[in-house]
Amino acid sequence: QNACYVNRIFKLLVCLLVSLPLQPILLSLRRGQASVSYAQSLVGAPETRLTTLDNGLKVASEETGHATCTVGLWISAGSRYESEKNNGTGFFLEHMAFKGTKKYPQTALEQQVESMGAHLSAYTSREHTAYYMKTLAKDLPKAVELLSEVVQSCSLNEAEIEQQRGVVLRELEEVEGNLQEVCLDLLHATAFQGTALGQSVLGPSRNARTLTRQDLVDYINSHYKAPRMVLSAAGGVNHEELVGLAKSHFSGVSFEYEGDAVPVLSPCRFTGSEIRMRDDALPLAHIAVAVEGASAASPDIVPLMVANSIIGSYDLTYGGGKHLSSRLARLAVEENLCHSFQAFHSSYSDTGLLGIYFVCDKHQIEDMMQERSEGQPGWTAQWYVSCLSCIYTNAHTNSSESQVNTPVCLLGTTPLCDDIGRHILNYGRRIPLAEWDARIDAVTPRMVRDICSKYIYDKCPAVAAVGPCEQLPDYNRMRSAMYWLRF
Repeated sequence: QNACYVNRIFKLLVCLLVSLPLQPILLSLRRGQASVSYAQSLVGAPETRLTTLDNGLKVASEETGHATCTVGLWISAGSRYESEKNNGTGFFLEHMAFKGTKKYPQTALEQQVESMGAHLSAYTSREHTAYYMKTLAKDLPKAVELLSEVVQSCSLNEAEIEQQRGVVLRELEEVEGNLQEVCLDLLHATAFQGTALGQSVLGPSRNARTLTRQDLVDYINSHYKAPRMVLSAAGGVNHEELVGLAKSHFSGVSFEYEGDAVPVLSPCRFTGSEIRMRDDALPLAHIAVAVEGASAASPDIVPLMVANSIIGSYDLTYGGGKHLSSRLARLAVEENLCHSFQAFHSSYSDTGLLGIYFVCDKHQIEDMMQERSEGQPGWTAQWYVSCLSCIYTNAHTNSSESQVNTPVCLLGTTPLCDDIGRHILNYGRRIPLAEWDARIDAVTPRMVRDICSKYIYDKCPAVAAVGPCEQLPDYNRMRSAMYWLRF
């Protein structure tokens, strides 16, 4: 009997090896031999092709030769384009998108997607909205047709709106239980108070209860305009075919605004301030500290990415102990400072948030904020400064550059398609990986010091805290600490 099982397993392995493409196996066998360098592989990366239709809609694609593809519509619309009255409309529309169109009722739409073995999804952020589908390359025409129906002909049935109202309210309740989301939303609310960027993507529950069908229609008519849209695709796609499909299904998208009422993003002023939601019943404190960061198009964004990589992240579930790559992570382990932390840089069209978020026990907050190491003043709002003091050799910066250089996030057609769509909206073009690589390689330790000093030294921080945060230092104390350290 055992011999029979072994024989079956052997046959399965043989079938698996036969079904695998030969090239990856040969590459793995030749791994020890000379092969194409990292820089050469970047130069040889597929080109991102871009075409603009007569109505202003952009069509961008990257052909990778995969048997599958991801295609989607990226739109310059999100919570930043909303007012206090209709905040949450974009997120509500995301829920309504797959509830049927004029041509395909909900059941028919679901059957169309399932029959293709495809995956249809969407997301809304503060500045972008995306509707995308991952499917077989041969089903690209049908995928584009369904996306055009979802975006242009959403039925917005009154009964379905009432049903989704309950779904949105339940999701709002779930998000309130995710303290990381709550803390970072509060950080935006206090950092950009009085501006649209301070609003959450989901919006307040009172809006979810009162939004009407006309509010949704007005939002679509105001923001879903061709010049603000990018039809992006990656995988087994042909650019000429995609352009032809775009002309067939999206040429009718309007590029005009009623009464020339073109929505213009108002500047979002950063305000150094704090917001605390003390709840001693919670087991851990969630704290975020940030200063105003660089915009998406700023040349300072690459050195800040390197600085973020130097600081890294940490979680109690990580292994490695003293062998962790981040100096700050090793310090967190040795001093038992926190349960987790992560550096972040959220960039928007004209501003950003540069900071750190951490979770710790209520008795560790003071140590976390004031920890001293090797004679260097510690975390008190110089979370970056204390760590950047370790950039005394090129080794630290080089190791961080290699982490930033590795395009792990672009593995697969969906992340690649998302990257293309967001780049076209942010920069008007897709920045090639080779160009990113060159900009990252140009970063020096002195450049990191200068850029971080520019954004951090003597700046007013924004602070958000949720949970048992009594030990969090007074804001004036944190603000004065921003002046103590120099590079």
